[in-house]
Amino acid sequence: MSKNYTLTLPSDTTIVMERTFDAPRELVFRAHTDPELIPQWWGLRAGTTRIEKLDLRVGGEWRWVQVMPDGTEFGFHGEYREITPPEKLVNTFEFDGMPGHVAEDAAVFTDVDGKTRLTITSTFANKEDRDAMIASGMEGGAVETWDRLGELLATLV
Repeated sequence: MSKNYTLTLPSDTTIVMERTFDAPRELVFRAHTDPELIPQWWGLRAGTTRIEKLDLRVGGEWRWVQVMPDGTEFGFHGEYREITPPEKLVNTFEFDGMPGHVAEDAAVFTDVDGKTRLTITSTFANKEDRDAMIASGMEGGAVETWDRLGELLATLV
């Protein structure tokens, strides 16, 4: 697992992850919103990602499914709450396997001398939901996903 990121727990209901990518923020933002690019980096390497819905507007819904080699599917979905290209993207996040446990993810894309610092703040309804997310292995999955994103961005710059 790469160590070019930080993960902090600033409160009982939040997780903040941050990493700097060697790509302009317009491109990093596009990678988060383009249904052609998302499957190339989102999720674990062992699986493939299928975009079932991506209605990129405030109030629009998204749904992505990670399909593992054995055919097991893990679905994730939510609603877009704020879209400010190329600065900020806020959406809800819910795992099909834990219905009713909805987080809000706020992704902030900051230009740092031509690179992009991506800061994602995940806010949960309570400490139990936050701790369950951490216990699920989300850190490893997020880091692998961000490693894949960095690799994709390197081919697009």
